[in-house]
Parts: sequence; C-alpha cells; structure tokens
Amino acid sequence: MLHQPNSHLLRRGRHSESGRPYLITAVVQNRQPLFKDFHLGRLLVAEFRKTHELGVVDSLAWVVMPDHFHWLFELQDTTLSQAVGRTKSRSTLTINRARGSKERFWQLGYHDRAVRTDEDLRKIARYIIANPLRAGLVEHIGDYPLWDAAWL
Repeated sequence: MLHQPNSHLLRRGRHSESGRPYLITAVVQNRQPLFKDFHLGRLLVAEFRKTHELGVVDSLAWVVMPDHFHWLFELQDTTLSQAVGRTKSRSTLTINRARGSKERFWQLGYHDRAVRTDEDLRKIARYIIANPLRAGLVEHIGDYPLWDAAWL
C-alpha cells in the first residue's frame, strides 16, 4: 500500500452542510484504469444509486472515468465524509467480490468542492459529463455509458 503524504490536506477546511450541493472527485490508487471494465464501472454506478435511494444524497450528475469519478450531489442529513466514505467502502466490497480480490483500490481521501448558491448546477453537470469527450474516450457523449444527470 502506498502512503499518500498529502491526503490529510484534503480534509483541511472541509465542512458538511445539509442541502448544499458538492462536487466530489475520487481517484483509483496509482491511477489504475479499473473502470475500463464496463461491468466494474456499473457496480460503482449501482453504489451511487443506492446512496441516493437511501436518502444520503440527492444525486444530480456523475461520470465514471477509467481511473476516477466525478459526482455532483446535494448532501442530505449526514456528513460529507459519511456519504463519500459509505460509497467508497461499499463499492470496494462489491467490486472486489466481482474481481476476486481483497485489495484496497481507492486513493485515500477525495477532493470536494462546495457549490455556491449562485453557481449554475446544470453548467457544472455538463462539465462533469463532458469528461469522456475531453479525455478523448468518445466522440459523442451518448457513446459513453457511465454517466447520468438528473436533468435528462
């Protein structure tokens, strides 16, 4: 297991506010392209949906890239650490079961950005779901299977 000496800095100044939208980014250890495997990507998507269905977050948009994800959601009655921790933990269990592994694959921590009330959530969602286009993975966003947005 590699130690990430600056992962503790991601927590500095972190504040959880119910009802506030957050943009979360979490990365796979060593940028391993784990989610190039469509089936494993769908297992992560299922965990996003479960977290939403449990009322932990109100998912607004997400994209699963080969080695990371971006997730825009409105935090409900919990903390940011609990919401993201639950999703990363549950996805680790499910994905490791599918690949017959027991290794930790998420980097420690995650990047979060609280969305200000004056920001356009749809604009942020469009930016998120356009990631596969900017990365050159597809020519048309409709060709990329691992994204969704509440406005569709």
